[in-house]
Amino acid sequence: MKQVLAIAAGGALGSVLRFWMSGWVAGMLGRGFPYGTLLVNVSGSLLMGFLYVVLIDKFNASAEWRALLLIGLLGGFTTFSSFSMETFNLIEAGEILKALGNVILSVSVCLAATWLGVAVGRQI
Repeated sequence: MKQVLAIAAGGALGSVLRFWMSGWVAGMLGRGFPYGTLLVNVSGSLLMGFLYVVLIDKFNASAEWRALLLIGLLGGFTTFSSFSMETFNLIEAGEILKALGNVILSVSVCLAATWLGVAVGRQI
């Protein structure tokens, strides 16, 4: 039950952080391309790689802490469902190049960010 509560708390916080960050980025760069979602997914991937190594390999964190941060916080923060809907909307709007750019950037940059997070976490 502790893990479930930790996931719920982390998920609530992660969702609010996603909302704030996406809105902030959209306010700065506009809504013509889903920059906010891209930034959320890249930074979430970076944090996932880093925290995965740090929490499990370095500090042997409890199941509750792992659930709070990895499943809850980052699960609520990252936005694959938003990414999918925004990409679909770009396709429906005839913005095929933007949709393709969003897919390529999101997948490649998020994987690279995860790798970087793991690499940095292993250096600690």
